[in-house]
Amino acid sequence: MISWEQVVQTAQSIAAVQEPDGGIPWPEGHVDAWNHVECLMAMSVAGLTGPTRRGYDWLVHTQRSDGSWPMKLLGGEAVEQGGESNHAAYIAVGVWHELLVTSDQDFARRMWPTVRAALDFVVGLQTTRGEIVWERAADGRPAGYALLTGCASIHQGLRCGVLLGEHLGDPQPDWELAADQLGHVLAAHPEAFADKSRFSMDWYYPILGGAVRGPAARTRLSEEWDTFVEPDLGIRCVSDQPWVTGAETCELVLTLDALGDRNRARKLFSDMQHLRHEDGSYWTGWQFVNEKWFPHERSAYTAAAVVLAADALAGHTPAAGIFRDAGKYLTDRPTAACGCSHARSRS
Repeated sequence: MISWEQVVQTAQSIAAVQEPDGGIPWPEGHVDAWNHVECLMAMSVAGLTGPTRRGYDWLVHTQRSDGSWPMKLLGGEAVEQGGESNHAAYIAVGVWHELLVTSDQDFARRMWPTVRAALDFVVGLQTTRGEIVWERAADGRPAGYALLTGCASIHQGLRCGVLLGEHLGDPQPDWELAADQLGHVLAAHPEAFADKSRFSMDWYYPILGGAVRGPAARTRLSEEWDTFVEPDLGIRCVSDQPWVTGAETCELVLTLDALGDRNRARKLFSDMQHLRHEDGSYWTGWQFVNEKWFPHERSAYTAAAVVLAADALAGHTPAAGIFRDAGKYLTDRPTAACGCSHARSRS
């Protein structure tokens, strides 16, 4: 574990790169909504309310009329126009997290129209089988395929959106149905998604996003543990490269914590601390054959994942269980298009 003072220092390293308009960029300079929201969640854990709220204002001001955000913004201008479904969905996780941390009802009410428009955009990309395609292009056309990691994150976004709507007295049963059907596809239909299995995120994200829990989740982790986990270093980003990354390692920490496997979660969190810089920021990754930082950068999204993992393990805030809770509402709801004849429990 790292100390609370170190957690705050890491969150401050995120605030240090926040742009004047509130956006939090990748090291190469662009901003995307998903990583931006993750960074806001981390700053909120550390009590950095001012930078956090400026970041949520940025989301309000940059959201488009269809509820999406441009895939990449650079200097406040869209450089990739398509709208990603998982980017749009993650704002619901962020706003629900902020409400749990601060109990600020006025903030939640102010953000609700933005969340509602975003999740309506997301649900509009769901197929009859239940998966949600990864983007809507600038010309309005939906993508021809879905991504497993993105859909797993969307599953959590929909669940958080449902909870937020119920809390604010504006329930959204269509989102709940969409989450149920998406959860079923994530758990039972790997053929629904493009094959990205070399990426570790496709391995653990269905668990982290709450669609797979219980014995099925433990089996899933054991099947690829030796493929991705490098003892004493962290986990690989991709199976075929000798490269461990801090963000993926901390997301696996959150996954293990969600399953109650806290010993392995703590061990992995300790293992990845070799990526910590003296200023509290974190190197993105380590190429362990060449023994070099790769890429040679320290990223805000890596720092954010560290802070969220630290909160989950130590329980600093009332939102420490937000990833554990992602699997509390599992309901197996096949569609006629998925070909399943009956529901199957995954709890």
